[in-house]
Amino acid sequence: MSAKLNDAALDTIFRTARTQNAWTDQPVTDDEIRAVYDLMKWGPTSANMSPARFVIVRSKEAKEKLKPALSEGNLAKTMAAPACVIIGYDVEFYEHLPMLFPHQLEAKTWFNWSAEWAASHAVRNGTLQGAYFMIAARALGLDCGPMSGFDVAKVEEAFFPEKNIKVNFLCNIGHGDPKAVFERSPRFAFDDIAKII
Repeated sequence: MSAKLNDAALDTIFRTARTQNAWTDQPVTDDEIRAVYDLMKWGPTSANMSPARFVIVRSKEAKEKLKPALSEGNLAKTMAAPACVIIGYDVEFYEHLPMLFPHQLEAKTWFNWSAEWAASHAVRNGTLQGAYFMIAARALGLDCGPMSGFDVAKVEEAFFPEKNIKVNFLCNIGHGDPKAVFERSPRFAFDDIAKII
């Protein structure tokens, strides 16, 4: 683990990667989507709980199903994107801990005693996994356009009939059109928001 990524890799993942607002017509294949998942699944979560759940909305029928839930500002770009990933999380993730965290047989009891406690862990770790998904997508040559402008209840009703799955955020993926990227917005300097103590 001592090898550092080179500057080109760091640019791809962070420094020159941008949130996309328009897309080329190049499709995203099943193999590409599975490769993103097979990379991102190795990112760490508490007790390996892996609560994220993904629905990849790619077909015309699925996009029409998603359409009523999208805010006006996100509608056109999502309909044009090769795929939109619904990133959710399972608030009953602990049911899978006997398989995911087998060396601690009591791990399920760390979380199943309180729905509120479990949900707080699910959303935190599910958000981490959503970020891992975007980093993996960028690392494998795809662009991302994450969004939170949508009706959560409508998305859950349409795509997650299981009541234990909640929606976190949406992320369009594909090959972005650089002409539609906004000017780079500023970021805080380290000393503005962080300290070493």
